Amino acid sequence: MAGKFEPKVKVDLNPPKDDPISVEELAKCNGVEGEKCYVAIKGKVYDVTGNKAYQPGGSYHVFAGKDASRALGLTSTKAEDVSSDWKSLGDKEKSTLNDWVTFFSKRYNVVGIVEGADNLE
Repeated sequence: MAGKFEPKVKVDLNPPKDDPISVEELAKCNGVEGEKCYVAIKGKVYDVTGNKAYQPGGSYHVFAGKDASRALGLTSTKAEDVSSDWKSLGDKEKSTLNDWVTFFSKRYNVVGIVEGADNLE
């Protein structure tokens, strides 16, 4: 489908980076106290700092500073579902997760890769 997941306003993205980002560094990038706000999916780290939904008090803040692959595949905002483990998801959930990857990749800069990630595709 042409234009699927295209942002309403064109987003100029930087070339994706593959700099290693430790799990500890990722955790600090949770938007609290003006910090950057990152969300990882399948080990790729996206900078979502400009989106209030990922900031403290936002509906997706549960994902901030974490790899949210499993929760996104499950379309869940429950803290217990936020995990990097997506390979055990069913085919439907994996397809949903891939849609989220497409969505994020058209809107947010990739600023690195989670160091030691075992959930890359």
